[in-house]
Order: sequence, then structure tokens, then C-alpha cells
Amino acid sequence: MKFLVCVKQVVDTSKMEVDPVTGRLKRNNANSILNPLDRNALEAAFALREKVGGSVTVITMGPPQAGAVLKEAVSMGADEVYLATDRAFGGADTLATSYTLAKVIEKLGHFDLIFCGQESIDSNTAQIGPEIAATLGISDVSGATDISFEKEGFITVHRPLRENVEVLDLKLPAVITCTADLNKPRYPSLKGILKKNEVEIHNITSADVDVDPGRIGMKGSPTQVRQVRPIVPPKKENLRIEDKTAEEAADGLFEAMKKLNLM
Repeated sequence: MKFLVCVKQVVDTSKMEVDPVTGRLKRNNANSILNPLDRNALEAAFALREKVGGSVTVITMGPPQAGAVLKEAVSMGADEVYLATDRAFGGADTLATSYTLAKVIEKLGHFDLIFCGQESIDSNTAQIGPEIAATLGISDVSGATDISFEKEGFITVHRPLRENVEVLDLKLPAVITCTADLNKPRYPSLKGILKKNEVEIHNITSADVDVDPGRIGMKGSPTQVRQVRPIVPPKKENLRIEDKTAEEAADGLFEAMKKLNLM
């Protein structure tokens, strides 16, 4: 079987920096990592490859430095890696990103299963997987906590539904987005670490795929992030009421609560 995993290079939230002039996240190799839930997506593909055979292809979209996460995927066990990189792809929101990725997937050929992390830690939209499926016209399930092959042409997926578990038979080909509860991602192997420095990253530009120029990059993005800012913890102030009568203390407390919009 042919498996494909979509991954993303994201800003490490523990090292997040915001450009004070542009109001955008600073993205560089020093503070960028492989999106954590994409590791679960990779593990899902590797585990199924070990059970039923096949290959695992990994793709990402981004600037040239995004190739770092593809090399990490190779160190974990990926067979082939592709980087969709072009200035024309820049500034894309989830709709333009998913459209671009879907067109790249079509160029690469047929895949039985496409995996994505449920969401990325830098935007938390959880939209890319379902939007890829919609663009390709195939079925999808989000938030998988267990997957298995039960019958030919289908994959069985478990996902939480409030306090219950929903069990679905998903017709192939399909897209599945993965949660942290699905598995425990493997560590890179020594063989993989050596291979990642030799692997060829196949670059794909807008000229290589059949895309509508009006649906990629900023032109194809109906939404834009205007500004990002860190959360500033609220200041804590203590109010002490002492050396007053009970009536004066009550009045003082009442006035303080009004100023804090608690009354």
C-alpha cells in the first residue's frame, strides 16, 4: 500500500518570538520544529507499512528551510520526501495551503491513505486534513485514536465522541488526522540518522503542478493573520481592608469590586 504523510514546520511555542514591526511570528531554524502531532501521523503510517507492506512518502509546504522536518521524517523511516516551495505559495491560509497540497498529491500519484496531524501548534485550526480530502473528493475522519484494517478496501477508525467512542469504516482512499492518543512516535534509528544526510528532497514549485494561480498563496487566501502577540499574564493586586469598621470595610470592598467589573 502507498501511504502519504503531510507534515509542517512550526514555531516551538517555548521559543516563540513575535516581530514587533510586522506583528508576525519569527520563523527560523533556531526556533522551528516538526509539529508534534505530525509525529503521530508519521508513526501511524510506519506502523501500517510494517503490517501490510508498502511505502511512506512525506510532503510539506514552506520555504527551503522547511526541508529540515523532511530530513527528520527520513530519520524516523520515510521512504521519499517532497517539499512544495515557491514564493507563489507564500502567505497561504488553510484553504490555499490544502488546495496546494492536494494538487501536489495528485501530481505524485495515487495513495491509499493520507495522514495528517489533527492540528498544528502554531494555528490550531484542524482544517488542513479535511480540506485536502474535500479537494481530492475522498473520505476523511478527524481525531483518530485507533486504526486497523478489518476488511478489504476499508480502514476502521476509532475517535472520541463526547464520552463515547465512535467506530467508523472508512472507504479507501482516505485522509485521517491523528491525535496524541493514537500511538507513541518512534525515535529516529541510527540507520535513519545516517540516511537523512544523503536523502534527496524533491522540490516542487507552482510550475510543476496544475494549479489555479488565483487559489494559491495570498491570492487564494480569504483569511489573513493580521497580528500575533504573546499572552501577557494579568497583574495581580492585593486589597487589604483593616483598621476600619465593618460597615467601612464592606463599602471599601464593594467599591473595589465595581472597579474590577465584578459587580
